[in-house]
Order: sequence, then C-alpha cells, then structure tokens
Amino acid sequence: MTHAPPAAPALLSRALADARSPRVPRTVPYLPERAFSWGEPGLHPAGAGGGVDLDRVLRLSLAAPRSAGGRLRPVASAGGLHPVRAHLLVGPGCSLPPGRYAYDPRSHRAHPRGRAPDDAPPGAIVVLTVTAARTVAHYGHRAWPLLLLDAGHAAAAVALAAAPSDVRVSLDVDGEELSAAAGLPRAAEWNRRTEPELPLAAVWLPSVQGPVPSTAPLTAWSALPCAVAPLSQPGTGNNAPPRELAAARHLLTYLAAGTEPTWHPAARPAPVTDDTLRTRRSAPPSDLAHPPAPDLLARVLATAEGVRPDGPAWAAAVGGDAPGLLTTAGLLASGDARPTLAHWAAGQRWIGTAGAVLVAHGCPADAPRSLIRGSHLAAGYAAGVAQAHATALGLRSRPIGSWQQADLGAALGDAPGHDWIVHGLALAGPADPPLPAPPPLPGKEERP
Repeated sequence: MTHAPPAAPALLSRALADARSPRVPRTVPYLPERAFSWGEPGLHPAGAGGGVDLDRVLRLSLAAPRSAGGRLRPVASAGGLHPVRAHLLVGPGCSLPPGRYAYDPRSHRAHPRGRAPDDAPPGAIVVLTVTAARTVAHYGHRAWPLLLLDAGHAAAAVALAAAPSDVRVSLDVDGEELSAAAGLPRAAEWNRRTEPELPLAAVWLPSVQGPVPSTAPLTAWSALPCAVAPLSQPGTGNNAPPRELAAARHLLTYLAAGTEPTWHPAARPAPVTDDTLRTRRSAPPSDLAHPPAPDLLARVLATAEGVRPDGPAWAAAVGGDAPGLLTTAGLLASGDARPTLAHWAAGQRWIGTAGAVLVAHGCPADAPRSLIRGSHLAAGYAAGVAQAHATALGLRSRPIGSWQQADLGAALGDAPGHDWIVHGLALAGPADPPLPAPPPLPGKEERP
C-alpha cells in the first residue's frame, strides 16, 4: 500500500484552501454504507444496573430513529450520510458490564470488544470516530472539514443526552491515544478490506459510584491490547483508496495528533428536555423562511457563542426592516448578508431568504493544525447544542456545513484570509397562523 506523504503545515494550508475554493467536487457513483465491522453478538445497553444509563444516553444521542428508514441521526446537515461511530469504554457503575464495546446505532446494541482494565475509571468514555469513504464520495476535497463538524455534532449529542449529570468533553485528545484506549488499530494498521475508523473526540460520563479522578481517564484503557479486531467488509476491495479518500484520511490523522487533552465540563441549556432530544430534526429548506422572534434568536445565538469559549466566534445574519449581522455584543455590520451567505454556502439559494443564519467564523487560512481541528470540532459541537436549544424554543433549524470563498473578514473590510466562516445554522420561527375570518356584516345572511 502506498502511503500519503507527511502532512507538512504547507500541505495542510493548501488542503484547507482547496476545501474553501469554488472547485466543484467531481461526481462519483453512490457509495452504499458498508456492513457493521464488529461481529460479536450485541448486548442491550440496559443490561446491568448502575449510575450511567447508557441505554438512555445512546437512545437520545446516537441511535437511529425507528421512523428514519435506516438513516442515522437527523443531524448534522440533513443526516443522510452520517460518518460518526462510537466505541464505549465502560468501567464500573454503568448499565453495561465493564469492558470495551462497539456501538451499532441501527440495532441499538453494544458489541463486546474485550475486557476493562482492573483500574478502569468509574463511568463510561465514548470514543467518537469517523469513517471517511461515503463523505468523500459525496463531497470530494471538501469532505474532511465536514467530517470534523460531524464529529463535533456527535460529541454534543452525547453530552446533551448525558446531562444534567457530570459530563466532560475533550476535542483535543491525541488520536493515537484514543485508538489505543478504544483498542483500535492505528491509522496505518487497518486491514485493507475494512473501512478505517479515525478517532477525533471523546465524551466522559463519570459514574456517581466511587471517586472520580480529575485527569487522565484514558490511561488505564490505553495499556490494554486490542482484543477483538474489525471484520473484513464486503465491497471494500483490495485496491488502494482513491487519491481524495487517501488525502482525507491522512489529513484527519495528522490533525488528530494532539498534546495533553483538556476535558471541558458540558451542560444542557435549561429548556432542553429528553423529549427535545428525541424530536429534534433538521428542517427542510422550505420550512426555514419565517424569521424567528428576536428574543429567541438572541438566546440561541448566546448558546452558540458561549457553549465552547475555546471555539470560533458566532454571528447571526437577519433580514427584515433592520437587516444586519448581529453578535451578542451588538451590531457587527448593517445590511442583509443572507444572499452572500447563500452564494458562499455552495450556492444554496434558500439561505438567502432564511429567517436567520447563525455563522461560526475564525480559523485563518494559515492556522496551525490544532486550531483547524479545534475550530471545526468546536463549531460542530456548538451548533449541535444550539440546534437542541432552538428546538426546545419551538424554532426550526438546519446546519450548513459546506462553505466556499466565505472570507467574512475580507467582506467586512478587514485583511483577507484571517476570518473565515467554518459552520452555519439556519433558524426559523413557526409560520404565522392564518388570520380569522371577519365577522359577518349586520343584517346579512351568514353563509357557510
């Protein structure tokens, strides 16, 4: 197998510029999803008693809705090609016996992949990986930033489902440490007939039983060998992956190289309930034209801006009588930015008339890999939490992942290349109810 060359900073900058360029991905045949690659009989995650109810957490976050016809979660974007997978590192105090598991979202079963270490921290760690092939087949050179966004959305989904208990999220944990902890092959060691899973983020759900260490929850897991290897998948083939697929995998592996991880506490916005998480959906574009109430828009914008202080900045584009680009601190620019956003978002014209469009922006063209990874994961995470908050407030929403030539800073008169749009979330309020019919005039016969 021929390996891609080392991803030097210049190569990463070129890949980022290419993903943001107007170059249209080439059309390729539809790529069906491959079979689940972990073959041990699955367990229902509600088997044993404990402080962390993994049945509830996974049903509210990663499980495929029964009414979805086999589609995965309704977010991010429209949810049809979702690439995120989850591995569970289960210690004492959970609804599954201690051990490693691969989670199948369609069957809602956890497939055992080996024992837990004797000193496993109490609770569970959810390791989130991505498979790149289907996203690359659809989006080509634009795929790898979208994979980061999707992983951020998945991390938010798990954290929201586990709240209000103690939840901690790491978006900068080293990829090789995550692979070792989850018992996965390293990037270069995957069987060529199995779709590689590239780890990008982790969510830690400490148990209420026993002392909870403040740092290094992965250390004990990383010392265990890989007990159960992935199965070969029909249709993978023996040929080397196409150039764009190899490049996406290589870039994601390079971006996932990190330092000592940071674990941020996670919270659920007050109006969000379990029912909110069960019913949230990405609305079709035709349902997103009605402006949201200004106070509700301000609340969702504040959530997007505040949930990950280490992530990119957020602003909201609105139209109407006072069009402008708003932040929680005030007006960033006057005028209707939505038509320009529609042009930048792969020409999706409906965005030009959306009720409001939240955009995450930052991540300069020459950003280091830690900032590129962190900006996209944090933007996806913030959009996932903001979308749940919007749902709880009765608003419709739809994430917007693909952005080309979206140099917001340059459009606002700043230096080019320093302030790019990374992610977006369209919002809309419910349509106005029809006006009641006028009362009949006096002295006239009322007719049906």
